[in-house]
Amino acid sequence: MLTFLARCWLKLWRWTTVPPATPVPDRCVMIAAPHTTNWDFPITLAMARVAGVKISWLGKDSLFKGPMGPVMRRLGGVAIDRRAPGGMVSSLAHELNTRDQLVLVVPAEGTRSRTEYWKSGFYRIAQQAQVPVLLGYVDKSTRSGGFGPAGPITGDVRADMDVIRAFYAGKTGLEQGRFGPVRLREEDELPTETA
Repeated sequence: MLTFLARCWLKLWRWTTVPPATPVPDRCVMIAAPHTTNWDFPITLAMARVAGVKISWLGKDSLFKGPMGPVMRRLGGVAIDRRAPGGMVSSLAHELNTRDQLVLVVPAEGTRSRTEYWKSGFYRIAQQAQVPVLLGYVDKSTRSGGFGPAGPITGDVRADMDVIRAFYAGKTGLEQGRFGPVRLREEDELPTETA
């Protein structure tokens, strides 16, 4: 029933779900980009439902209090305490390693506003858990979205990000001008190669 409702809702808003070209790994970190508005979330949830991909997403712990808590958990929510971020990467990596199936969605931009750098949490979680990164997207220019390829994190930050940059090139967010560069701050801190 939920799949039918998700399909109808997407059709009503004229969005197309692109089926995954390759099987989605059982355990991975999924980038959700571009992330420019609150509407990215329900569109991504609906597309995952239509594609048959069970995703889990991070939400501030206040969303899980009161009567909405069970609903949020049923939708795949994982509560995080933003006031204590110190061990979040290790905690989420551990969570990935203790489950047989967990597609953990991380909005790499970390904000719906334009930013010059992505947050590196998705990269560090995948690296610590030794799981691939899945490239999820919602693209307003084509009114489509879904799941791109999944690939390993090699530890070569610039090379890994080049692959991710190539995938997101040309994709646009729902709010024009809010999708910034696909870049980690760590890339600028790396030594540049000299010829």
